[in-house]
Amino acid sequence: MEDILQIDSSFIEENTKFPELIEKLREAFEKSSIEVPMRHHHDFPNPEAGDDSTLLLMPAWQTGVDAGVKVVTVSPKNGQYQLPSIQGTYLYLDALTGTLKAIMEAKSLTVKRTAAASALASSFLSRKESSSLLMIGTGALSTNLIRAHASVRPISKVFVWGRNLEKAQAICDTLKNEPYTTQVVPTIEEKISEVAIVSCATLSKTPLVLGKHLNPGQHIDLVGAYKKDMREADDVTVEKASVFIDTYQGGLTESGDIAIPLQEGTLTKNDIKADLFELCAHSKNGRSNHDEITMFKSVGHALEDLAAASYYFKKFIHA
Repeated sequence: MEDILQIDSSFIEENTKFPELIEKLREAFEKSSIEVPMRHHHDFPNPEAGDDSTLLLMPAWQTGVDAGVKVVTVSPKNGQYQLPSIQGTYLYLDALTGTLKAIMEAKSLTVKRTAAASALASSFLSRKESSSLLMIGTGALSTNLIRAHASVRPISKVFVWGRNLEKAQAICDTLKNEPYTTQVVPTIEEKISEVAIVSCATLSKTPLVLGKHLNPGQHIDLVGAYKKDMREADDVTVEKASVFIDTYQGGLTESGDIAIPLQEGTLTKNDIKADLFELCAHSKNGRSNHDEITMFKSVGHALEDLAAASYYFKKFIHA
């Protein structure tokens, strides 16, 4: 066990370069050589906390190269215990021998690869000149999504909304040295119609992105709402937008943002323009015109975890 590397959150935080990580994900989606079975998603009651918790198991492997599995728990009420809602560990393996090469802190790995996936999608879906971003949500993903989006588009203005304005201000304070301005907004409505990109990463069960506020040319990035009864965008958004997802495997069923419109007939599978595999392989197109409203829904994929784990492992051994 002594040869197993321990890669902690500090290393991941300090050694992430989003353009590199985004390129790593693009290559993984384009080559499509990583095999990913459907992830295990188990909800279990947690009466003491007052809400269900979720156990997620996400395996992936690249034959003869590497393999890994992420073990994650999501406990939405962890705030009452002064703990993050997401806890997790990534086990990085040698696919040939099955030996464990590294244990990685999964929360940082997850937020980095999730933000990179959204920025990867934005590189196909948002307008190239997009210079403004509204960040809805103040969790660990928020600063990463802002930085990732700003690495693929010339973002100069960022607006941050959260239910807790102090947390929103803390996001802005964290980003004060970045080459764009940041500003807390007390309501979503006052900026959502003006910005080029709207990124939403929350645990909301009711829509926060309302289609009636959207204007031609905007790109909507939906990252939260990881359960079937959660939604970050309403039906009007789905009806007005060209819809894209990270993968058909999980994207069609795991989040209410897609599953509910499919069930109710607001959306059909044929309405979904492409997933990241198709976009990165250039077998399907992204944005088709200047005025198109695009919507990307991400639920996460174990391919992203394995690609990110490989990225951090190589950085660690060469550090």
